[in-house]
Amino acid sequence: MTNTFPAPAPLPPPTAAVDLSGRTALVTGGGGGIGRACVLALAQAGALVHVVDRDTAAAKAVAEIAGGEAHVADLADPGAVDLLPAEVDILVNNAGLQHVAPLTEFPPDRFELIQKVMVTAPFLLMRRTLPHMYAGGWGRIVNVSSVHGLRASAFKSAYVAAKHALEGLSKVAAVEGAPHGVTSNCVNPGYVRTPLVEGQVRDQAAAHGISEGDVLSDVMLARSPVKRLLEAEEVAAAVLWLCGPHTGCLTGASLPLDGGWTAG
Repeated sequence: MTNTFPAPAPLPPPTAAVDLSGRTALVTGGGGGIGRACVLALAQAGALVHVVDRDTAAAKAVAEIAGGEAHVADLADPGAVDLLPAEVDILVNNAGLQHVAPLTEFPPDRFELIQKVMVTAPFLLMRRTLPHMYAGGWGRIVNVSSVHGLRASAFKSAYVAAKHALEGLSKVAAVEGAPHGVTSNCVNPGYVRTPLVEGQVRDQAAAHGISEGDVLSDVMLARSPVKRLLEAEEVAAAVLWLCGPHTGCLTGASLPLDGGWTAG
């Protein structure tokens, strides 16, 4: 009887390092924080990385370190997305921004901007790069979502809405991409040690008259059993793993890197 479900090509040992030699990646928001860590991890694994950021100096600096190519783009502009590379094997949608305000006071233009950068731009980038992935029979989409793609917090309506939308978009890409060897997943970090978060800690400490340590333990990490910030390199390691040879059947998933926040 004919075997209609042939075995895949032999896999390397589970302990083997991820080898992305010959692959091309594109990382948005690659000039700093999580994006920078992802660029460096993918480059160290052998990929040629396109570094996309609004900050010209940051994009160029990271691209130089990684041996990649810098692209300066405002992802709120669909025309800017049209100028980015289409022949990409790995797409990491990481760029994002935040605004904190009650729903009744949230600026509509800010809400719209956040959706453009964090939902519409990933959609346009998927639409642009998937034909190349399909043609090659292999591709990886990794969406840097958030614990706020799985849970809500007050005063973050635009961010929570965008991350939930990104989760849905990722699942659709997973279902459509499966016949073509393309996976699509989200990673869902809690609070990550970045300059932006460190600034928020300082600001809240000053505003509430408490120590920065108390801001972390009693405010930011109150719902997290693990009482520390996540490091950007930890997120990048998860992104890299999702691009490896042993995750071909892991698709449409959301990988919590939240210190147990969503476990409770």
